[in-house]
Amino acid sequence: MPPVISSAENAPAETAPTEQQIVEQLVAGRARIESELAKVIVGQKAVVEELLISLFAGGHCLITGAPGLAKTLLVKSIAQIFHLRFSRIQFTPDLMPADITGMEILQDAADGRRMIFVKGPIFANMILADEINRTPPKTQAALLEAMQEHQVTAAGVRHALEEPFFVLATQNPIEMEGTYPLPEAQLDRFMFNVVIDYLPENDEVAVVTRTTAGKSESIQPLFYGADVLRFQEIVRKVPIAEDLVRYAVRLAAASRPRQTGTPDFVNQWVSWGAGTRAGQFLVLGAKVRALLQGRAHVTLEDLQTLAFPVLRHRILINYRAEAEGMTVEKVIQKLIEAVKLPGA
Repeated sequence: MPPVISSAENAPAETAPTEQQIVEQLVAGRARIESELAKVIVGQKAVVEELLISLFAGGHCLITGAPGLAKTLLVKSIAQIFHLRFSRIQFTPDLMPADITGMEILQDAADGRRMIFVKGPIFANMILADEINRTPPKTQAALLEAMQEHQVTAAGVRHALEEPFFVLATQNPIEMEGTYPLPEAQLDRFMFNVVIDYLPENDEVAVVTRTTAGKSESIQPLFYGADVLRFQEIVRKVPIAEDLVRYAVRLAAASRPRQTGTPDFVNQWVSWGAGTRAGQFLVLGAKVRALLQGRAHVTLEDLQTLAFPVLRHRILINYRAEAEGMTVEKVIQKLIEAVKLPGA
C-alpha cells in the first residue's frame, strides 16, 4: 500500500503547512493521483487533467460522453483519492426536487411528534448528476441553487452543504428524445464542459483485457477534503500578467455576436456567446494548470488550452453554421486564431 500523503486535518495546529509546502504537495501529488487512477482508468489524460483543474479551482463540470466510457468509475475514483463522500443521483423524468435536497418528515420524539429534516443525496462532497438533461426544469433548478450557493432550502430553512462541494453532471449525446436541455443560465454555472471520447484501439484492448480478468487494484486515498480546500485557496494566489487577463477577457468577448469588434465569422455562425464567467474561469483554470505543471506563473498556452472546455458549452451556434459544417470546436479554434495576442 502506498503511503498516504499527510493531511493537516489530523495534524496539530503548530504543524499546519506553509504556502510553499501546500504548493509542493499539490505539484508532487499530480503524478501520484495519475498513478492511482491508472489502476482503474486507461488513458483519458486530458479528461483527468480537466477534472482536477475544476476540483482545485472550486468549479463544477459538465461531462459529455457516450454510455460505457467509465464516467461514473472515473468520478468515484477521484472521490476515493481525495477521501471525499461520493453520491450518485440518477436523473429521471419523475425525479422531484425533494428527492435531491431531502425533505421534512414527521417523526416520534421523546417530547412528542415533530418535523425532522432528512438530508437527500446532495449532501455529499462529490456529486455525480447522471443524465441531468433527463429530468424536468423544476428538478434541475434544485440542483442549480446547490451549485451556486452551496446550500439547499427546505420548508424555508437553509441547510449548508459540506465543503468541498463539487458537482459533475453527465449528458448523453445520443437518444435526445424526451430530454430537457439545460438552459443557458444553468450551463453557465459549469466551469468546464469535459468531452469523453472513445479510446484508441490499444487502450480499448487494455480496458477489455483488464475488466475481463481478475479483480482490479483498489484505489488508495492520498488527500483529504481539508487538503482540497487549501489547494483551492492557494491557486488564487498564483500571479498572472495583466495582458494575459485582458487576453482572456477579449477571447470571451469575441464570441459574442453583434458587438463592436466581433469577428465576421462569429456574426455569421453564433447565436449566443460567452459571458463574464468565461473569462473568470479561463484565468482561474489557467492558474491551476500552471501549478499542476510545476510553474508559478500562467502562460498563454494555459489560456488557449482551456478555451475549449470553458467555451464549448457557452457558445451557441446557429442553423447556418450547422448547414455549413461548422462546429463549436471549430469556432473556438478560429477565435484563438483571430483574437489579438498579448503584446502584439
